[in-house]
Amino acid sequence: MSGQEGREGGAISDRMSRIEQMCVERGLKMTGQRRLIARVLSESEDHPDVEELYRRAVALDNRVSVATVYRTVRLLEEKGILERRDFGGGRARFDPADRGIHHHLIDVDTGNVIEFSDAEHDALAREIAARLGFDLVQVRLEIFGRRL
Repeated sequence: MSGQEGREGGAISDRMSRIEQMCVERGLKMTGQRRLIARVLSESEDHPDVEELYRRAVALDNRVSVATVYRTVRLLEEKGILERRDFGGGRARFDPADRGIHHHLIDVDTGNVIEFSDAEHDALAREIAARLGFDLVQVRLEIFGRRL
């Protein structure tokens, strides 16, 4: 793909984004619009909902439809590339599945999401699971708070 294909108004890097790589590894056909959506997701430092993802994608290519974004997000979720998160506010937000173990602190006033890791919490979760006769598979901690 040349530096101009797949997007109006600027060049796209020839390097595949990490979400694109996960798509290819799982055998997904990468259309231009899927590639654009994957790149927008890879570059996101927050946890966008579908409407925000659509706004970002359409700013780069006005041919992208909201229906395409919804279908792509659903497909990426089904393939284990994205994980759906519910941080309140009545809208699902998305997190790439390759981010490793991390947790979320949600500011209930602003909706901002702060990612963090905590080895002590993770060790305690493994200890609790083992004490109850389980091998820990996944930990998901979402803390809702208000700034002091």
